[in-house]
Amino acid sequence: MSRPRVFLVDDHELIRSGIRAEISSQVDLVGEADEVDAAIELILERLPDVVLLDVHMPDGGGLAVLCAVSGRAPDVRFLALSVSDAADDVIGVVRAGARGYVTKNILGPDLLDAIYRVYDGDVVFSPRLAGFVLDAFSAGTGGPTPTGVDPDFEQLTPRERQVLRLIARGYIYRDIAQQLDISTKTVESHVSSVLRKLQLSNRHQLTNWASERRLT
Repeated sequence: MSRPRVFLVDDHELIRSGIRAEISSQVDLVGEADEVDAAIELILERLPDVVLLDVHMPDGGGLAVLCAVSGRAPDVRFLALSVSDAADDVIGVVRAGARGYVTKNILGPDLLDAIYRVYDGDVVFSPRLAGFVLDAFSAGTGGPTPTGVDPDFEQLTPRERQVLRLIARGYIYRDIAQQLDISTKTVESHVSSVLRKLQLSNRHQLTNWASERRLT
C-alpha cells in the first residue's frame, strides 16, 4: 500500500512535534504550518493527500483553511484534529467538507489508522462524534448534506461532485469545461458517470437530486 502524503496544521509546536513523532515513520510528511495563511499557501502548493487540521487557531482557524482549499484542490482530504468534542465544532467542519474528526487524546496507532482510512476514501469519526453529525442532519438543522453522510454522494469522485454542483446551478457543459479547465467531452463523461452511479436518467433529475440535498 502506498503511503499517504500528509500535511500538518497546528499552531502549537509541542502538539506538532508529538504528532510528527507518532506518524512520521508511517506516512510521508510533506509540510507543516502554524497559521492559516501559510497553511493555505503551502497546501495548495504541495497538494497532500491528507491534511491533519487543527480546528481552533487564530484568524478563522481550521475552518478558514478548509474553505479556502477545498474549492481549489478538491482531491485534498481533511481530517480535523481538535481538543474539542463539541457538537457545533464537529458539525461545522463536516459541513465544510472534512472527511473526519478526531480529538487530540487519540492514541498514535488510532491516529495513523484514521489517516489511512481517510486516504482510502473512508469517513472517520468516533461513535460519539458520529452521533452528533447524524443527529444534526437527520433533525434537519439546515445546511448542505455533509460529505460522508449521504452514501450516494459519497461514491462520487471529487471531480464528479464539482460537475454535479455546477450542473445543478444551471451551467452548460461548455461553461463547466472552461471553469474546471477540462474538455467538454470530459464533462460529458463525468455527467454520464454521475447519472449511472446515482441511477438517474437525465440532467433534470440530477438537478432535482442535488437541490433536495442542498448541494447547489
